[in-house]
Amino acid sequence: MASSNIVVAHADTGLITAEVVRAERISPNFVRLTIGGDDLARWRHLGFDQWFRLAMPVAGDATRFDRMSDRFDTRGYLKYLALPKATRPEIRNYTVRAFRPEAAEMDIDFVVHESSDPAHAGVAAPWATSLPIGDRVALIDQGCGYREVAGTDRVLLVGDETALPAVLGILRDLPAESTGHAIIEVPDAADRQAVTAPAGVDVQWIVRQPHARPGAQALDALRALPESAADGPVSAFIAGEQQLATGGRRHLVNERGVAKHAVDFCGYWRQS
Repeated sequence: MASSNIVVAHADTGLITAEVVRAERISPNFVRLTIGGDDLARWRHLGFDQWFRLAMPVAGDATRFDRMSDRFDTRGYLKYLALPKATRPEIRNYTVRAFRPEAAEMDIDFVVHESSDPAHAGVAAPWATSLPIGDRVALIDQGCGYREVAGTDRVLLVGDETALPAVLGILRDLPAESTGHAIIEVPDAADRQAVTAPAGVDVQWIVRQPHARPGAQALDALRALPESAADGPVSAFIAGEQQLATGGRRHLVNERGVAKHAVDFCGYWRQS
């Protein structure tokens, strides 16, 4: 993560291993992997935008998870770096899209922008795009980023496609009496997903214009909201491309008078 005030909350469950049991290209820019296995029965399900460190087997069958730490704090990270590169998994941050405890299954959505330059394709997207059914993975639960502000049922949620699972998860698990606004920017109209949200929360989808900077239109939409959207106590969450996250927080705090502690924000990635 880049700029962020998201608190890392390590769970006592430690390292959990699973296997990719289903894989599907669900829209032009998203692949959904479903992981499962008996070890997932130990998962601490929190809902909302619960996120985790995902260790992926980019070294194929040679990848080993047994030498990883149960935590991804400084000590755990140094231990990870000391692992042999030939067997070391790659680790990235992801959000739980859905968890089904009765089946011990979890859905994870991956943004998979096509790139003509392999150097810019990253690690997770090519792996997910290969639809790697049968691959083993490992997870370290890191808690939730969204925090409800006491004394209000009003929310303000903003994200680009990388934050879509987080925003939709928060909407799904909000109290039924919640009110407010959610703004979600995606690169293609077909990337929009079904929304479960309180009736009092207005959900605005924005389809990004070709060649526009990711997150810029979502930030413009946030600035265009009526003053009443941030008038008084509100629980805000802004995530995605770095300029969207930091620019959105700056707008709410400096121009709308929202308290700093009421805005959870995270730059998931940075546009070069």
